[in-house]
Amino acid sequence: MTNTLALPVNLSVGTFDAYLNLVRSMPRLTVEEERELTLKYRDEGDLSAARELVMTNLRFVVHVARGYSGYGLSMPDIIQEGNIGLMKAVKRFDPDVGVRLVSFAVHWIKAEIHEYVIKNWGIVKIATTKAQRKLFFNLRKSKQDLGWLSNAEAMAIAENLNVDLSDVYEMEKRLSSHDMSFDMPTDESSEETAFYPANYLEQYGADPSDLLENADWEDHGQDLLSEAMAKLDARSIDILTSRWLAEDKATLHELAAKYNVSAERIRQLEQNAMKKIKASITLVA
Repeated sequence: MTNTLALPVNLSVGTFDAYLNLVRSMPRLTVEEERELTLKYRDEGDLSAARELVMTNLRFVVHVARGYSGYGLSMPDIIQEGNIGLMKAVKRFDPDVGVRLVSFAVHWIKAEIHEYVIKNWGIVKIATTKAQRKLFFNLRKSKQDLGWLSNAEAMAIAENLNVDLSDVYEMEKRLSSHDMSFDMPTDESSEETAFYPANYLEQYGADPSDLLENADWEDHGQDLLSEAMAKLDARSIDILTSRWLAEDKATLHELAAKYNVSAERIRQLEQNAMKKIKASITLVA
């Protein structure tokens, strides 16, 4: 059986609303239909059966993904991550266990979304271990309902998640902190501007020769990047520029609609292009 399971539906259907309408229109499978398709994929390697299993459960991914709308991240990208989790679940699903696919898949869907949220929520990576990630999601949900935790509430969360009380307070502090601009805004009063880092942080390494050397090295790096980019095809250049270099960065779905391919295909092209750039820069440097 092949290990490759491509995304079974072309996500380049225009707008995000059009995609939602598409997945909602997918028919629901009965228990018997789901089991038949699962057996075809497991026993015969029938990829068309696997695609149908994924397509008919895409609406469930949307339902799960909506629970993560409060993180300031692109909902189409969150859903795409959930779709990857669904595909992983389809590859591992055993119909003989006696549960429906969605019950088995919810773990894989949430795992992919959690990983995406942790990597992209805020400038500082606030949760790195498995225990911290579990605490992050549970505590954030509790704080939305409770505000600042009392000692009894913090102790209950620590006991429920089997973590130290100090970890609960530390994560609460991280969740409540906000990124501060380094430079002071022009409309702040003189008393408030004293607290901005630009007013009290010492600049180390300000020797002119060091600054010139660093500037030269940065220019050299830019030249290497430009040379590596020039070796790519036009589509790959546009994808990297739109995803990483543009002021208003494009989502996977927007680029998928532009090139009439799936969002997963855009992700693959992006990763391949970045590998080529890295290899080219490493070789020259």
